[in-house]
Amino acid sequence: MGPGPFMDVVFSNSDYRITPISSFHGELFHCESLVKNWATSSNMNTIKESKSSLKDLLFFLHVPRTGGRTYFQCFLRKLYTGDQECPRSYDKLRFDPSKSDCRLMATHDDYSLMSKLPVQRTSVVTILRNPIDRVFSTYEFAVEVAARFLVHPNLTSAIQMSMRIRPKTRSVSTLDIWPWKYLVPWMREDLFDRRVARRTGKLQRVQESDPYNTEEMVMPLHMFIDDPISHDIIHNGATFQVAGLTNNSWSDEAHEVRHCVRNHPVLGRYVLEVAKKRLDHMLYVGLTEEHKKSATMFANMVGAQVISQSESSSSHFEKAVPHNKTEMCSSLPYSYGGGSNSLNMTVGKLMEAYEECISILRKSQSTRRTASLKRISPVNFSKKARLLVPEEVLERIRSLNNLDLQLYEHAQGIFAHQRRHLTVQNEEQSSQELAAKKVGVLSALYSYLPWKVLLISITALILAAPIYMLVTARRSLKLKV
Repeated sequence: MGPGPFMDVVFSNSDYRITPISSFHGELFHCESLVKNWATSSNMNTIKESKSSLKDLLFFLHVPRTGGRTYFQCFLRKLYTGDQECPRSYDKLRFDPSKSDCRLMATHDDYSLMSKLPVQRTSVVTILRNPIDRVFSTYEFAVEVAARFLVHPNLTSAIQMSMRIRPKTRSVSTLDIWPWKYLVPWMREDLFDRRVARRTGKLQRVQESDPYNTEEMVMPLHMFIDDPISHDIIHNGATFQVAGLTNNSWSDEAHEVRHCVRNHPVLGRYVLEVAKKRLDHMLYVGLTEEHKKSATMFANMVGAQVISQSESSSSHFEKAVPHNKTEMCSSLPYSYGGGSNSLNMTVGKLMEAYEECISILRKSQSTRRTASLKRISPVNFSKKARLLVPEEVLERIRSLNNLDLQLYEHAQGIFAHQRRHLTVQNEEQSSQELAAKKVGVLSALYSYLPWKVLLISITALILAAPIYMLVTARRSLKLKV
């Protein structure tokens, strides 16, 4: 008996399943209503802040594998003290709202964290990356971190050791951080399984020129991108993070909305529009591919304002503080001013410190990565090696990240606008500085002229006096004669 008029037949190779059309359309109708309502509510709650004004709290929404860690270490930690960071900031698990007067929140949490922050006093910044490169980088980093555990004889030993070490050090492990707390254990288990398979002869070493397809050593990239875990966490990850819909979201409805969009991709346009509007209202949007320009722009757009606020706060504090400054400072809720050198910091000095910091950081990361990948040699990831990946795999990545590609294109437009705005701002500032110099010169000249006129007048009188006296004497002599 064949399917009835209200049944949908889906063929897959030799089998097929029958799905009621009414059920499918019923779910789509429910999902569309749910996603639309969420989008409407989200757009109402999006920050409508001044594009150029830094608020009291800076929320750095760090999309994984965009270079955000570099910004945190080499920019933000030069501008803010540890006391000014919000508790549980950055990779420290989850936000703790107990410290209401913190100044910096840098985290992998998605935009839904805004529900826990003082919205009207918060500025948001972020960095986006070409989605294809971000997928590559995510895969590479998951493999790199997971490979570190191969020093252990087996998976059980690796897990037990990491569980013993983490409580003792009190430091935050990569295994505690979203999304790596999902991706690394998954990849770690896969690496140990493949090592066991090689030792038992189930997997043979194959000479493969493409390091992204060395199946005997590591999960191939084409398998990685099509796994359900990647679908849930990685693909269109930037869009879902800016929209506040990751599986790490603070929103109660995030899971259901994300599920609807995954099952009905046509609904992704609502999520994309929310993400675009949120980017539009951020203080700063950087691009990983425009590293140097992005860094310079961040220093001028964000760093300059942090420095200015620090100087202002310090000046205000010095006027208000009593003579016993030491006692007063110890009771402050957070340190006034920025990082350790903030009171003497300038944009130029900030960029110099950034360049020095990033050089050290890159060397450290490179050394650690090389040591890690040696454990799965001959696998060796690089930009050059990415060129060996087949076009069908690249096309698959593009199709799975369609929303991110559109969001990235939108971010490029914002970035170009920021550059133009900064150029105009710098030109206006230069004109104002030149005008101020001219006024200063004229003021000095005007302040100097009265004295000069007076001196000339006195000198002229002194020189004229003998001549006057001589003329007067001659006239008197003539009169006598």
